[in-house]
Amino acid sequence: MKRITLICILALTGIFGSLKAQYVQDYKRTADLYFEQKDFYSAAQYYSKALGTFAVKPGEYRPYQLDKDGKNKQKKLKDYEQVVYRLAESYRMYRDFGNAAKYYEEATNFDPIQFPLARYWFAVCVRANAKTAADYEKALAQFKQFKSGYKAFDEPSKTADLEIKNCEFAIEEMKYPPRFEVEKVTGNINQGGANYAPVPVNEGTFYFTSSRLDSTLINKKTNPFVNTLYVATGDDNNFNSREKVSIPMEKGVEQGVASLTPDGNTLYVTRWTVKDGNKKSAIYRSTRSGNGWTEPQLIFKEADYSDKEPFVTADGKYLLFVSDRPGSAGKFDLWVSAITGGSLSEPSNMGKTLNSPGDESAPFYDPAKQVLVFSSNGRVGFGGMDFFTSKGDFSSAWSAPENLGYPINSAKDDQYYAGLTPASATQKGFISSDRESICCLEIFAFKRRVKMAGGMVLDCETNKPLQGAKITLLDSAQKAVEVQQSGIAGNYMFEVEMNKKYRVVIEKDNYFSKNYTFNTEQLSMVDSMMNPTVCLKRFEIDKPIVINDIFYDYNKATLRPESKVILDTLYYLLLDNPKMEIELGAHTDSKGTDAYNLKLSNARAKSCVDYLIGKGIPASRVISKGYGESRPVAPNTLPNGKDNPEGRQLNRRTEFKVLKN
Repeated sequence: MKRITLICILALTGIFGSLKAQYVQDYKRTADLYFEQKDFYSAAQYYSKALGTFAVKPGEYRPYQLDKDGKNKQKKLKDYEQVVYRLAESYRMYRDFGNAAKYYEEATNFDPIQFPLARYWFAVCVRANAKTAADYEKALAQFKQFKSGYKAFDEPSKTADLEIKNCEFAIEEMKYPPRFEVEKVTGNINQGGANYAPVPVNEGTFYFTSSRLDSTLINKKTNPFVNTLYVATGDDNNFNSREKVSIPMEKGVEQGVASLTPDGNTLYVTRWTVKDGNKKSAIYRSTRSGNGWTEPQLIFKEADYSDKEPFVTADGKYLLFVSDRPGSAGKFDLWVSAITGGSLSEPSNMGKTLNSPGDESAPFYDPAKQVLVFSSNGRVGFGGMDFFTSKGDFSSAWSAPENLGYPINSAKDDQYYAGLTPASATQKGFISSDRESICCLEIFAFKRRVKMAGGMVLDCETNKPLQGAKITLLDSAQKAVEVQQSGIAGNYMFEVEMNKKYRVVIEKDNYFSKNYTFNTEQLSMVDSMMNPTVCLKRFEIDKPIVINDIFYDYNKATLRPESKVILDTLYYLLLDNPKMEIELGAHTDSKGTDAYNLKLSNARAKSCVDYLIGKGIPASRVISKGYGESRPVAPNTLPNGKDNPEGRQLNRRTEFKVLKN
């Protein structure tokens, strides 16, 4: 849907044929006319010819030198500089960033008052053509130099701030091994014009949008390359296309970027027109009719804004799309409409967590994993449109979007993510990108590089594998990524991302839960990692568990420092089991009166509870109780009447028991 004007269009059209004949000897004037008509390819050809008419050549002069009469030689170069700058602009406008950078770099030596954005656009072109971290470092240096000398507070100034962050992000990200494998789809699918937005139909077949030559429009004052839907068939990464999707289409209208409902019987398609250089799009719906499709019908009322890029979720419950309708947070935002019995609800904006000040594009959602993938140019990334992912659903908040990284993202535009099948939606599929093209989007296949992390769960008492424990993997935002059950060998294994922090929570009925955190940084060198084996301790409701080595000052309830260290283990146990409520009980031996021992034990139990509350455990989860000498676990005296120090030591104990879990 974007940048469909191709180099070959301009060679085929005869729109400006009379201009060429009239101004063939005045290259600059001819180039200016093409430039004003936004025919940037033709403009570049004539500005390039115009450069050959100047005696001065790049590198043969130094800016601002004065001649012997004190006059600025640069004045003699006014036309030359304008041609160089316009040539750079022309190359950039049809996205030949390599050639554009060459001439912008020369223009950075010109008068900065006359060409204040030369260095900015030079940096943009270097970044847009970046393949390595060194390329991003070069662009970063140019953006910083531009910012240091540019005093205006305008769009280029603000965009330069984002571009600096982009370069810094890319330099850091490219230190790590890639998370994906990406390669251009072979066959004839990428031949001709732009090819993008694949829509899987079944195994080995997908629809896609392509701008291909309409021979009836050659030599007419219109673009002869028209976008519509085509069918591609093949396997692996090799697909061929020979026929259009059989769907009615009016003259003067283009269509594409579509989505199928899960049953394959309804097709949502974007249609657009261009008038006076302004593009307006809307979403239409068509139903299957034999081997073709019915005349598409507008789904929302006609308006001044544009709706485009529909996507129906795999469960058929929601239609996601992009729009600049009122209520958008940025330029084009993500919107959603619920599908109920074939009817669409009033669209709602998907919120500022997802929508940036820039453009969002091409949403894709996997209901099984609750993962949203979309493109954006309003967030820190590699530059241009990048893929971002967010977790959530349509009834709760979305997580902060994360960049999908290199190489699924590039320095150019990366859009239209499509999972191959619902079961493998986040593992492999297709994307569209212009990373290998000057002019146009092409279709690429991607496959995620799988990395695994796992461990083993044991019973602490038997030291045997514990089957059926619930294992929850959480991301750094503490959102659940996946839930598993430990196997017969007590094992579990998760698919994880490289260079991420995770937390694992291990739970089982009548066992104390545990959790641990880990970082997958080491997965940059290996494909899998095993975390330490974890054992869970069994408990029974209302059955006391002795806490060893809790000591108090003699005849007092004051906790000794070493006792606090032991109580810290109970504190962490309560953190790992956030719903658990316990009773802390203290016991004494038989020395002293019953009343005294009861009072002392109550005070000692309360000391333990106060310590836990002081560390942040809610008072509702811990209660204290003193039992005095009423519940001995060993004789205080021997059968012969003598004192039993070992028995008294066992009776002077602190216990806890689970009241509720």
